[in-house]
Amino acid sequence: MTGDHRSDTGDHTNDHAHPTQAVVLAGGQGSRLRPYTDDRPKPMVEIPGTGTPIIGHQLAWLAAEGVTDAVVSCGHLAEILQDWLTSSADQLPLRVSTVVEKEPLGRGGGLKYAAASLPHPGRPWYATNGDIWTRFSLREMADFHYERDAVATLALARPRIPWGVVETDEFGHVLDFIESPPSPYLVNAGVYVFSAAFTALLPNRGDHERTTFPRLARERLLAGFPIPQGAYWRAIDTAKDLSDAAEELADPSP
Repeated sequence: MTGDHRSDTGDHTNDHAHPTQAVVLAGGQGSRLRPYTDDRPKPMVEIPGTGTPIIGHQLAWLAAEGVTDAVVSCGHLAEILQDWLTSSADQLPLRVSTVVEKEPLGRGGGLKYAAASLPHPGRPWYATNGDIWTRFSLREMADFHYERDAVATLALARPRIPWGVVETDEFGHVLDFIESPPSPYLVNAGVYVFSAAFTALLPNRGDHERTTFPRLARERLLAGFPIPQGAYWRAIDTAKDLSDAAEELADPSP
C-alpha cells in the first residue's frame, strides 16, 4: 500500500544530512493491551480523546521532523493497518508503504526486511517501535549521531517509576514520600538513527539487540541520545498507559 503526497525532495548525497526516511515497526501482537488488540494491531489502538491511532500520531511526528518516506512493517492483523493507511492516504503528510513478513524474522530480521524497501538505501534512516508516543527533535538526535561518528544511535528515556518511593536518611528515618519519581536508570526509548551502513550489519533472522548492538558497542560505534528533559515519551504497553497518555495530553503541565 503506497500513498504519495509530496514531491521528491531531490537526491541528497551528503550522508550527514538529516534523514528523510524511516521504518516503523508495527507488527507486535500487543497481548498486554487486550481487549483493545483483539481486533486490531497495537499501533491501531486509539489514544482516548484524540480520535487517532498511535501510528497516526507517529507519522505526523516523523513528517514534522522532515521525514518524507516511511516504511511500515506489519505483522499481527496487518490488513487492518494497511486498510487504515489506504483510507487515510489523502490526509497523511508523507509517503507510506508497507511490508509484511511472510514468516517471523525476529526484531533484527524484521528491521532489515523493512529497510530493504526504503527509497534511498545509501542514506541514513530513522526507525521507531510502533507503540511509542513521543515528541522530541529527531534532527537534534541525528546531529548527535553524526558528531559521534556512530553507526547506530538509540534514544534514551528516563521513565517514571510506577510506585511511590520512600526516602530515608542513613539512620533509617523516613524523610519523605515521593510519588512516581523518575527512574535513576536510562532505558532504550525505541527510537533510532541508523547510518546507511547499519542495514548490512543486521541479522537476516534474530534480534539485533543481542547481536548487532553489542558488537557496535564494543567498537564504540553505538551512541545513546538522552531525550531532553521535559520532552514527552511514553511506551503504550497496557490499558493504564493508554489512560495515562490521555490524561497527560489533556493536562500537559508537569
